[in-house]
Amino acid sequence: MEKENPLIGNVTLRNRLVMAPMISNLANPDGSPSDSQIEYLARRALGGVGLIITEYTYINSRNSRGSRNQMGIYSDLYAPKLRRLTDRIHSFGTPVFCQLVHAGGKALTNLNSGPNIAPSPIEYNGLVPNEMSIADIEEIIEDFVHAARIARQVGFDGVEIHGAHGYLVQEFISPSLNMRSDRYGGNIENRVRFPNEIVASVKSEIDMPVGIRLSLYEDDQGGYDADYGLKVADSISGIDYVHFSAGRNAPPGSSASFYSPHNHILRRIGRKSRHPTMVVGSINSPADIDEALRIADFVSLGRALLADPGFSSKIILGNQEIRPCIRCNQGCRNLTYGEVRCTVNPETGFESLPDPFPGHMDAHIEISGAGIKGMEAAVYAARHGMDVVVYEISERIGGQINEISDPFKKSEFQRLIDYYWNELKRLGVEIRYNEAGPPGSLNCSPDILYPELTPVGELRIDSNIYKYHDDALRFADEFPVFMTERSLSSLDRSRAFSYRKIAEEKGVKFVKDMKNPDISLFQSRQYDILAAMQSGRSAVIRHVAALQR
Repeated sequence: MEKENPLIGNVTLRNRLVMAPMISNLANPDGSPSDSQIEYLARRALGGVGLIITEYTYINSRNSRGSRNQMGIYSDLYAPKLRRLTDRIHSFGTPVFCQLVHAGGKALTNLNSGPNIAPSPIEYNGLVPNEMSIADIEEIIEDFVHAARIARQVGFDGVEIHGAHGYLVQEFISPSLNMRSDRYGGNIENRVRFPNEIVASVKSEIDMPVGIRLSLYEDDQGGYDADYGLKVADSISGIDYVHFSAGRNAPPGSSASFYSPHNHILRRIGRKSRHPTMVVGSINSPADIDEALRIADFVSLGRALLADPGFSSKIILGNQEIRPCIRCNQGCRNLTYGEVRCTVNPETGFESLPDPFPGHMDAHIEISGAGIKGMEAAVYAARHGMDVVVYEISERIGGQINEISDPFKKSEFQRLIDYYWNELKRLGVEIRYNEAGPPGSLNCSPDILYPELTPVGELRIDSNIYKYHDDALRFADEFPVFMTERSLSSLDRSRAFSYRKIAEEKGVKFVKDMKNPDISLFQSRQYDILAAMQSGRSAVIRHVAALQR
């Protein structure tokens, strides 16, 4: 990246790396920012991004809210807390934009005071919204202006209009969702009239940058393609940048799992937009960034910053190992009733909590086991000053990760093992292979070992445990394999869609019900990578506490 600081409008950024707007559900239930949300964003500002864009922020309490604990910006009552957010991020020299959204037909009815509205009365999640009148359209435009006005007053440096992911602005843009025959529908000029009027109205009153997030294409059946998405971007006037994401409702959308290639949205951009361009989508390595910046002006980082808040500064300085996003879509996508989490970062969502560890410890610790639990324990202890030796009875680190047979999953998860190998080396941790830990060493063998399957003739799986998803693919080369539909319940939509396609190509048959399965096991919180990491850190904390008694 060049030395000269880039600009968005009149706002100077320290670099071209941007924290993407991601739903976190960390705001307070009333829509005001919480300390947890503020510290979550602040940690990424400290980590060196050039710009932070808040998660989608609803603009009225009548019909715009799309999720629980979503941040709102429609009342002056929230101004002091919003100012607390911008002040905290600005303290690290980082500008922050507020993404403004109206959820349209996808709004949650129990969180809004009025009925759902959309450009056309088309079913969304089982409900048909009211078709918007011209008066409704004018009212919503004023809501966007009012929200932008508050954003300016509380210190935001710019705003981004959310025109992607099937929310209201995209509902006007999408030929599949906009069936109007008035001046807001019928052709591309009319379908982009609504976002154009929003941008023009905001710009006429507020002197700050205005960008727009658009879905470059829709994955849904009958959805528009990237050529149409580029025409939409070029048809919008007055914006300071266009932020390309992807998708409406169908997977994989913007947060594609490890079954899709890196830079999966960038690969669909056939040409540059006439506006400065920002792009998101499976960008989580230095090579991904270099590739994206050959086409885009700014790179929007999502899950990579959940995995490692310091990703940006580590990329620029090149002096530390990056904890990699493995695109598993587990903690980061489980947001219906939960808050943001990350499978490879136990601290994501808990940034406001103090470190329970007592600080630098001039001590020696021996750890038995170099699986995820043991490696995380070793890194955690070494970072707090301890001299660490790890004993591993096999010839390599990685534990159960080495048993993964799904080639897509194995390739991405191997990046985590590589991270540990390099980080343990950097921290000076000694690893002794083919050797059991001595008496008194910290036992970091897995807390749970799920039963092994030994099929004869065929395999019948009724389980949401990730291990058995792997087994289905592995044994499909030898036996007929059957899985229940509910076995995919632990996967997000993107990963479930792609996994099922791959499994069916290998001959796995999915059934609604099953008698006499070889395994029938469901857990709402199974023992996964995050659980192993948490267990490893807790083991070190307990060990240190015992030393101090």
